[in-house]
Amino acid sequence: MSVSVRIPTILRTYTGDESQVTAEGATLAEVVDSLDATYPGIKARVVDEDGKLRRFVNIYVAEEDVRFADGLDTTTPDGTQISIIPAVAGGC
Repeated sequence: MSVSVRIPTILRTYTGDESQVTAEGATLAEVVDSLDATYPGIKARVVDEDGKLRRFVNIYVAEEDVRFADGLDTTTPDGTQISIIPAVAGGC
């Protein structure tokens, strides 16, 4: 299954400054592995040492937050748009 992945600015050093790349996988976990095979090191920025999504990284599969779906087991149908969005914190 081929999917399109939107890459945030902070991770574009891994993708040669590409803002959108293609990856393969039937689940988000497979897509992340595919990304890491093509762009080594990107997985460590998205998934922690325990194999879970990092706390301050949000991922959307077809506009659905995977934290409210099946996490890394969320299915990624062919042609799906995936967005990786770093959480933003701040305030006064």
